Formats: sequence, structure tokens, C-alpha cells
Amino acid sequence: MINLLWGDPPPPTRGPKPAMTVEGITKAAIAIADSDGLDAVSMQRVAADLSFTKMALYRYVGGKAELVSLMTDRAMGLPPHRPPQPWRQALMDWALDLYAGFARHPWLLLSTVGRRALGPNELTWMDFGVRALAETGLSGGQQLDALMTIAGQVRTIAHQTLTLPGGTIGISEENITSALTEILATQPDRFPGLTAAMQSLAGSENQGLDFGLNRILDGLEVLIKRG
Repeated sequence: MINLLWGDPPPPTRGPKPAMTVEGITKAAIAIADSDGLDAVSMQRVAADLSFTKMALYRYVGGKAELVSLMTDRAMGLPPHRPPQPWRQALMDWALDLYAGFARHPWLLLSTVGRRALGPNELTWMDFGVRALAETGLSGGQQLDALMTIAGQVRTIAHQTLTLPGGTIGISEENITSALTEILATQPDRFPGLTAAMQSLAGSENQGLDFGLNRILDGLEVLIKRG
């Protein structure tokens, strides 16, 4: 698995091109996950979509776990390059770019959890994040913890707002607001705190991502200034 994730592609050779490539297999698997969800990806399904047998696929990829690692790293891609900017704006852009990646491939929310092999693209994302904090005086551990906290906020909001292929629907802020409004309309005295909050909600909907990120960055700013 590590060799496929990190190894250089083999040099071109003379003669007919191979019937399949790891790149082609990975792209086909990503298309399935984008359409039908990560659970729909199997060696049998990918082979069928490529008009090959499952056994032929095993000559290139060892199994589904290996394939999912390849899919994950390719789907994440490299983070966008941005001009140098202050650490706070750099981390905000990093977080929003990460959310955009989850929006393009929501199944990444499932494939990027648990113990697994990490590929070069995923580590490049981490590298970009900690580099934004390199001149802040934070220790390496603090930089990594800050990055994981920010990524956690992004993942939480992505889980709530994105619809996963295959029918798994996130509980969006609109759904929560609608349900609360319906309940509180009939029982306002039972939940006075919620009723008051909902009455002043206008204009602050769908700001969970930015609000949470800015509060995390506020805390980091205090820590950095404290030295």
C-alpha cells in the first residue's frame, strides 16, 4: 500500500500500453464513490465499470483498503497555493479550502477517519497548515493541535451540511431551525431560552463554519500574544 501511495510511477516502456493503470482504477473508484457512496466501491464494481474481471484488478491494487487510500489521496489533491499572508487569514483560507474539498467529495468524511495509510497529498495539506503557524512562536505540538482543532470544526460542519452520496443526509442548520421553530411555536413557555434565541436568529443562520473558525482563531491569537 505504501509503495502505491508514495512510489514514483514506473517509467514508460516500449510496446503496447497496459490494459489498466492504477490511476485509471483510482479514478473509476472515485466516480463510483461520488455517485453512490463509499460503500458502493468494491473491487467487483470497479472491475465491472472498467470492463475487466475482478482478478485482473488485483494485479494492480491489493484490495479495497488499498484502493480507498489511493482514492482518498487523489480526491484530496493538493491544497491551493496562495500568496503569503498573515497566519490567521492563511489558516482561515486553509480551513475553507478543506471544506470545499469535502463538498466536492463528501465520502472523504468517511475515508479520512481511523488508522490508515497517509498519502503525500494529505500530508501536504497538513504541511501547509503548520507552515502558516511557523512564525507565531507556538511549539510544534501546539501547531499540530491547532490544526486538528480547526480540521475538527470543518469536519463537524461538513457532516451537518453536506449530503453524502448513497442517501446519507446531514442534519443541516435549515433542518434543525425548521424543526425547532415548529416545536417552539406550540410550546414557547416550556423552552423560554430557546424561544428567545430563535426570535433573534434572523441574519445569523448558516454561519456555523465561519463563527466556529473565528472563535478558534481568536483563542489562538490570545495564546500567541501570551507568548
